[in-house]
Amino acid sequence: MALLHHRSFVLAFSATFLVALLVFASPALRSDAVSGFSTNQELPLPYLAPIGGPGGPVAFIVRGLEPSTRVAPDGTVYVATIRGVPGGVDLHRSYAPIDGAPNGDGTYQFKYEGQPDGCGIFADGCTLLGIAEGGGDVDIAVNYPTDASTPNLALSSLLLVPGITTTHSTDRGDSFSQPNPLTALIPVDDRQWNEGFGSANVYLNYHDVGTFNIEVQRSNDGGLTYVDGFGEAIDPQTFPAAGGVPATNTANTLGTIRVDRSNCPSRGNLYQVFVAPDSAVENLAGGPPRSAYVGVSTDVKLGLPVFTFTDHKIFTGPVNASLAQIFPALAVDAFGNLYATWSDNSNIYYTFSTDLGTTWAPAAVVNQAPTVGKSNVFPWIDADANGHVGIVWFGADRSGNSNDASVMAPCPSGSTTCMSTWANWNVYYLESVNGNAAAPTFVQSQISDHVMHRGTVSTGGLGGAANRNLGDYFQIAFDPQHRANVAFSDDHKLSPVTISGHTGNDDPAARRLIRANFTHELTAPSGIATTGFCAVGPGQPGPSLTGGGRLGPSVNFGFIARANPLNGALEYQDQTAGYNVHSSNGITSVTFSGNCANFNGNATLNGATGYTFNVHACDVANPGVGYDTFSIDLSGPSGFKPYHNDGTLTSGNIQAH
Repeated sequence: MALLHHRSFVLAFSATFLVALLVFASPALRSDAVSGFSTNQELPLPYLAPIGGPGGPVAFIVRGLEPSTRVAPDGTVYVATIRGVPGGVDLHRSYAPIDGAPNGDGTYQFKYEGQPDGCGIFADGCTLLGIAEGGGDVDIAVNYPTDASTPNLALSSLLLVPGITTTHSTDRGDSFSQPNPLTALIPVDDRQWNEGFGSANVYLNYHDVGTFNIEVQRSNDGGLTYVDGFGEAIDPQTFPAAGGVPATNTANTLGTIRVDRSNCPSRGNLYQVFVAPDSAVENLAGGPPRSAYVGVSTDVKLGLPVFTFTDHKIFTGPVNASLAQIFPALAVDAFGNLYATWSDNSNIYYTFSTDLGTTWAPAAVVNQAPTVGKSNVFPWIDADANGHVGIVWFGADRSGNSNDASVMAPCPSGSTTCMSTWANWNVYYLESVNGNAAAPTFVQSQISDHVMHRGTVSTGGLGGAANRNLGDYFQIAFDPQHRANVAFSDDHKLSPVTISGHTGNDDPAARRLIRANFTHELTAPSGIATTGFCAVGPGQPGPSLTGGGRLGPSVNFGFIARANPLNGALEYQDQTAGYNVHSSNGITSVTFSGNCANFNGNATLNGATGYTFNVHACDVANPGVGYDTFSIDLSGPSGFKPYHNDGTLTSGNIQAH
């Protein structure tokens, strides 16, 4: 859901659906590979989604927007796209042992897996055909089992109300669990991303629209539910510069969430990238998001029902610069090194960290000729091995802001041929095999084998006035052979569902066919390093107290309280009272005495704001059952009866650090 004030956040869904007649044609493949990549191939979809039955009487135009791409450890390639709310999302899969070996031109055999978020075109479970439980945004994640079992596939889709729909598949997308439209703990939310870890953990992040903190939930069942843990990625120290309180603040634009899947001591660390103003003063004044940040969680590995983040600044741009063009992107390689990219609408920036996100190399502009000085948007990044990095983005053939129609899409009034003078856009790829070296080297290629879009490209999200046929992003994913896999939205063809009087290819009023196109690297580059040293970060600053467990059969809790930097989180559930308490924006204060801590902060009760908590907890013995103690006091708005509970742990443990 989008809040339409001057806060600079975006919602990546297509807001308009059209009604038209059904016309069929076969998608065509391009004829030639380019720059070591396979021939661009269109992922087919039906042209229309009927409402009220196969014959209509009306239908949504079907589009393939904002492709999310993942490659599972068994080599299965997944591409998910959105139609827009309430059209749902679509999924394509390529798994060679079942779907067939690649074609002679390198293109993959893709199977269409329907609409996982609730409604295939002729599926059951929908009130009206063509109406699904999402379609505003989509992301997917794959898991990494240690045995030979089929890797889990998790999917999330954004619905206008109540929020995020989630589902998952254990058979490579052939079937999915019943979609859950009530996944998010915060009922009003926006722009989610997913990341998989191990055999069954999946992370889900999204904006809490009320505060614009970045909420993170963890699943331990492959994405069926997300109740195994939660945290907030903007820490209390950074929140004044990046938060959305008051609502007139600029706030932040969140990017991907990434987990460290290396075999290093950092394995399991969680990272969240976002861009926001440089200071609280700039945030309050509505200044542009000119700084990039990363939230780092190391206590997520403790297995508690809560975890915290510590934020570090990655880069600060010049005054009045905006890095929200749209999403910043982050990647982690197989040795725990971090890589980040973003755009200012002209330059593709790149930086890396070899100390777990604490410090970063000076950000550099890495795009090369012929893209230098021209419009470049929507960068995305992936990394594997030791320093193997790939970045993709859309690049125009002219300079100027991608949103500026006077430059990118000039058109005299009434013209039906002016697209011939518009900006031409292609997909570009940068690759490095030494991305964490003191002076990384990149090789740049154009990997679209045709002009895939003409005109403006909106970087304003839902509120943008420029063309949104490409959505707000596209992605790259490396496969187990270190080859890049890329899917991107494309509208270079005319739609067979025509508009009367506007059928010319250069007519700006003609309807375009919007589909995901896919291409992959045919051979990995030489020189990829698969050995080296693990990234090493600073020791955990202390002191801190962590714990989780039960007080009898009806009460369970988990918490983290840390003094330097001040941060913490609390989850507390009393089934008898019907209370579900979550801390909000960290903790307000903490004091330590021996092996005990007293900490307090703001909280939500059953999703409602306006509550405060105070916790006193002690690490008396190890193990702590029968010895460690926990007490909580909860206060709330006028009319709320203060709540208190205390006791000795009947299961679990509290640990001083």
